[in-house]
Amino acid sequence: MKFVVKFFSEIAIKSKPVRRRFVGHLVENLRALLRDIDPDIAVNRGWDKLHVETRSTDPLVWSRLVGAMRNAPGITYILEVSEYPLGDVEDIVQRILPVYAERLAGRTFAVRCKRTGKHDFTSVDIEREVGAALLQRTGAAGVQLRNPQVTVDLEISKKTLYVIGRRHRGLGGYPVGSIDPVLSLISGGFDSPVASYLTMKRGMRTHFLFFNLGGRDHEIGVKEVALYLWQKYGCNQRVLFISVPFEEVVAELLDKIEDSHMGVILKRMMLRVAERLADELEIDALVTGECVAQVSSQTLRNLSVIDRVTDRLVLRPLIATDKEEIVRMATGIGTEQFAANMPEYCGVISVNPTTRAKLDRVVAQEQRFDMGILDRALAGTRRTRIDRLADDEFERVSVEVLGVPLAGSIIIDIRHPDEEELFPLKLHAPVLKIPFYELHSRRGELHPGQTYMLFCGKGVMSRLHASHLAESGELDVKVYAPRIEQP
Repeated sequence: MKFVVKFFSEIAIKSKPVRRRFVGHLVENLRALLRDIDPDIAVNRGWDKLHVETRSTDPLVWSRLVGAMRNAPGITYILEVSEYPLGDVEDIVQRILPVYAERLAGRTFAVRCKRTGKHDFTSVDIEREVGAALLQRTGAAGVQLRNPQVTVDLEISKKTLYVIGRRHRGLGGYPVGSIDPVLSLISGGFDSPVASYLTMKRGMRTHFLFFNLGGRDHEIGVKEVALYLWQKYGCNQRVLFISVPFEEVVAELLDKIEDSHMGVILKRMMLRVAERLADELEIDALVTGECVAQVSSQTLRNLSVIDRVTDRLVLRPLIATDKEEIVRMATGIGTEQFAANMPEYCGVISVNPTTRAKLDRVVAQEQRFDMGILDRALAGTRRTRIDRLADDEFERVSVEVLGVPLAGSIIIDIRHPDEEELFPLKLHAPVLKIPFYELHSRRGELHPGQTYMLFCGKGVMSRLHASHLAESGELDVKVYAPRIEQP
């Protein structure tokens, strides 16, 4: 199977050196992603497209390759193509019939031809003649140039014919890693994961920064949404998950700061810490999920006062986005259920929050705050490569990892429903389907004395949750990681 990958349109209008650099990042990203699926995958670059070729004849492998490419920033279209030497019209028709004959039966169609190079015919000539031949030789209902039920796609490049079997829409954007890195403050609700996704889509290698306001379950929930984003859209880039203990900061705010200013000052404390971490990592910009007027701390006045605490650029991709639109975006990228199932945690909640904070008053309030607490929070910071989050959890609780199901055990398939539906787990052992973002809320369904084995595609999410579930000592939890990779 051969795929033609079309770059995002903005890449094509860059200067030659910039275009070359962006395409280089895209090639590296695709090779890293696709070799996990097919070690022998070939990714070759052209001036206006990439050619991706697999020797596998397994449709499941093809589907996984397409799925990975559709979630890789920097791509507008992925085309499933058959490549032939360019012949005459009769030869073109013979190449098309095996691909489209069944699809055309009883349906209207139009032929679309994109042509590059010098030929003694035009694209319209090919569309007209091929369309007439297909109408005669198939059971098509007729030609319909506007809104056809089936579009027969062809591309002619110099002396080569490409018959396009399927066209898949990509994310667009820039290849991850082609733009400078950012540090994204993520809390696990609807907003910050969407903001992180948007920076990844725009080509920024996005590190995740979590401020733990008090709650182990909440930290696990945020780790899993960050891991999900990285696995789906991060193109295997090396990024960090940074967790900062902020419980003492919250306690100090509640004790020393006026109720009306706690929200604004909490955000300023977060930016102070984020700036110092960004400085150590040589990162120029911070990212938040804030948007204007969604909550009291996010008025323009308050955001201005918050930003005055740092010299770092603060990016807010959602700044003018409605909440309904944010939820729709979260649903589209697969993070909505994380927010809906995120464990509750106690933070700073003002009874009468200010919407028009004054900088001088905020600074005066902060004089009461013991800034040494921020130093202690930084000293307690944990930095973990995101692909090693499970190893971090394994250091807390030892969990057995097995390549075969144990007799009498129940396998819990914790994959996202989209992945589970596409590649169902087929075992003789009983299988319970609980998506990882529901494990916390459905923990009561698991019975002490029963052995449970958690399964996920790559083994990272299952290790993360197995350690967390086993930490209480009430459940017998193991990881099912088959040595032969599931399709």
